[in-house]
Amino acid sequence: MRNPSSGAPLPSPPSPAARTGRPRSAAADAAILAATRDALVELGWSKLTMGDVSARAGVAKTTLYRRWSGKNELVVDAVAELFDSLELPDRGSLEADIEYVVLRFAELLRRPEARTALMAVVAESTRDQALRDRIRSAIVDRQKRLVVLGRERAQARGELPYEEDESLAAHTTDLIFDVIAGTVVHRALVSSEPVDELWVASFTALLMHGLRGAAGGAAPGPARA
Repeated sequence: MRNPSSGAPLPSPPSPAARTGRPRSAAADAAILAATRDALVELGWSKLTMGDVSARAGVAKTTLYRRWSGKNELVVDAVAELFDSLELPDRGSLEADIEYVVLRFAELLRRPEARTALMAVVAESTRDQALRDRIRSAIVDRQKRLVVLGRERAQARGELPYEEDESLAAHTTDLIFDVIAGTVVHRALVSSEPVDELWVASFTALLMHGLRGAAGGAAPGPARA
C-alpha cells in the first residue's frame, strides 16, 4: 500500500514474531530448571520459592512467570528435563534393551536432584489434581516413548508380535511402562534397595518369561497316561 498524500510505500506491518517479543532462550530455560533442582535439594518443597530460583538462575522473577505460572509447573518441568535425557540405543535384543534402560533409569534416580524433585512432586500431587495432570503429560506420557521404541524394535526383530488393534497396543504400552517405572521407583526410592546388574537381570527375566521362567524354568506339567 502507498501513502495517499505522498505516494510513497507504507511500511509493512510487524510480523507476528516481531509482535510477540524476544524468543525464549534455551540456555536461560536450562539454567532456570537446573537452579530449581538445586534449590529443591537444598531447601525442600515447602521452602522453595520462585524468588529462590530466580536468584540462583540470575534472572528476574518476571522471566520465570512468563514461562511458568507457579512453582508446581516449574518443578515438574525440572524433573521432566532429567527424564528426557534417558535414551534407548539398540542393544540387539529386547532383553538387552530392557536391562540397559532400567540401569540408566536407576542411575538417574540415584542423583539427589532427581530423587528429591520426583518425591516432592509426587507427594504434592496427592492434594493437587492439576499437578497430577501435569506430571502425567510432562513426564509419564513423554517417557512412554521408550516403551514404544523398544516394542517397535522387538517387533521388527520378530521377538514380539504386532498388534493390529491400536487401543490394545496403547493398553500394552501403558502396562509395560507402569510395571517397569513403578517397580524401579519403588525399589530405588521407597525400599532404598540397590538396582544393580544382578537385580536388573532377574527383573528382566521376570518381564520376559513370567514367574515360571524367572524361577528357573517352566514347572513340569501333569503326567500323561
